[in-house]
Amino acid sequence: MRKLIMWNVVTLDGYFEGEKNWDLSFHELIWGNELEELSLTQLRSADMLVFGANTYKGMADYWTKAEGGDEGEVAKFMNGLPKIACSSSLKTADWKNTTIVKDAVAEIPKLKQQGNGDMFVFGSGNLSESLLKAGLFDEIRLCIAPALLGKGKLLFNSGIPYKKLKLLEARPLATGGTIVRYVPE
Repeated sequence: MRKLIMWNVVTLDGYFEGEKNWDLSFHELIWGNELEELSLTQLRSADMLVFGANTYKGMADYWTKAEGGDEGEVAKFMNGLPKIACSSSLKTADWKNTTIVKDAVAEIPKLKQQGNGDMFVFGSGNLSESLLKAGLFDEIRLCIAPALLGKGKLLFNSGIPYKKLKLLEARPLATGGTIVRYVPE
């Protein structure tokens, strides 16, 4: 059975995006060899990537252009792995190996039963919130960037039910960021 894993980069005050769409400038604070290796390790364990509509569009635009660039190995995984775009409004998905799912909360449990690798949800704040509320995540992985953004889009909004988590790992990075991994108890 697949594990559903959330992966996000957040600021210390909980923002995963700035005030404008795709304002991810704080990612530069934590990027380095350690995070690149973690990214590759995660992608090697993945057999499916899951995105909300907005993140899907942005990732597709970025990664389809990155394959020949500096991010070659990561781009090969991002472009080659099967992808799920969760959206009730998305009509087409041009990024190769993509299937559109209209009701993520209903479909993700079925998809978890169909494989043995990891399913990663990257970014996708609204989708992550829905999947959290439904209790579908097997693990939450965050990289905390050493910054206070003060405004933008919070990863965890109000309305998420109380859930006790067990810490699996807390690992500082040379860049000043910290990787934390939790599982629901």
